[in-house]
Amino acid sequence: MADASFEDGREAPLNLGALEEEDLKVLSSLLQDAVFPVTEMSWRAAERRFALLVNRFRWEDRDAAERRGRAYERVQSLLVIDNVLGVSSQGVDRKDKDLILSLLSVTFEPGDDGAGHVLLTLAGDGAVRLSVEALEVSLRDVTRPYRAPSGQAPDHGA
Repeated sequence: MADASFEDGREAPLNLGALEEEDLKVLSSLLQDAVFPVTEMSWRAAERRFALLVNRFRWEDRDAAERRGRAYERVQSLLVIDNVLGVSSQGVDRKDKDLILSLLSVTFEPGDDGAGHVLLTLAGDGAVRLSVEALEVSLRDVTRPYRAPSGQAPDHGA
């Protein structure tokens, strides 16, 4: 039996927020290659809140999985964008209930007085653009990690 290591204690779920563009870059790196059915996008106009339930690849665990020779993991996570004034999309057929989307990045396009647009860039030339009064984004893991169905890490190599 091996001694416990610091890495053994890293199973705590993520619960992060972004109020600035630099913070959003961290969330974007953790969300790269997250997949979700189109039915898991929700905009509640009255609450000014847009939410996505995604199956996120655990990039923060990739190196440990490789060193230990264990399976890569995904986890269901809730991405919430607050202060949303409007939502538009391109290349996303909301009527196709079987459509699975893959998130490539989350970026912020600043406007005047803290307002701007949060852009969710999707694989296959799709995108969702959220007009926001102020940047306020949160990412929270809502399930325990599970073995990645493909058994592989996403690969963006040439």
